[in-house]
Amino acid sequence: MSRAGAWWPVAGAAVVFATMGLEAWLATRNEGVLRTWGAREVPDASYPWMRVSYPAGFVAMAVEGWWRGGGTHRWLVVGLLVFAGGKAIKYAAIAVLGPRWSFRVLTVPGRPLVADGIYRWLRHPNYVGVAAEIVGVALWMPAPITGTLFAVTFGVILLCRIRIEERALGLARSR
Repeated sequence: MSRAGAWWPVAGAAVVFATMGLEAWLATRNEGVLRTWGAREVPDASYPWMRVSYPAGFVAMAVEGWWRGGGTHRWLVVGLLVFAGGKAIKYAAIAVLGPRWSFRVLTVPGRPLVADGIYRWLRHPNYVGVAAEIVGVALWMPAPITGTLFAVTFGVILLCRIRIEERALGLARSR
């Protein structure tokens, strides 16, 4: 097992966790703004699972990638492109939502649903972006075992979260 390319999963994990840290800071700041607007937090059984599994999944993929000795150049590039595309989709959603974007499900009474920007084409662009992040990192590390397990597990958590959000925003009734 060659360790020549093993530096890449470590560097990739640094990129993933740096962006994750910035997003956590922004979400916390936005939660404060939302609360000053009178936002109500919706009970969310998925949130504690997301808080643990999201970073843990990326750590597991980085460890698997390091253990495998890094990936081939082709998969590294494909994974980076998928990851970057996921981040672009996620950041497009964050830009449109502005201070309404957070990790928690917070609703502000009297505010209309956002239907501009990327929300014209995708119902849950943030989660599409997250899914692409996971697939991209699994490809670039490479982490086929932990990447698959993480994608499936987090996918189930996201489906639960989407139901909670739609109920909170009244979307489940409008279908």
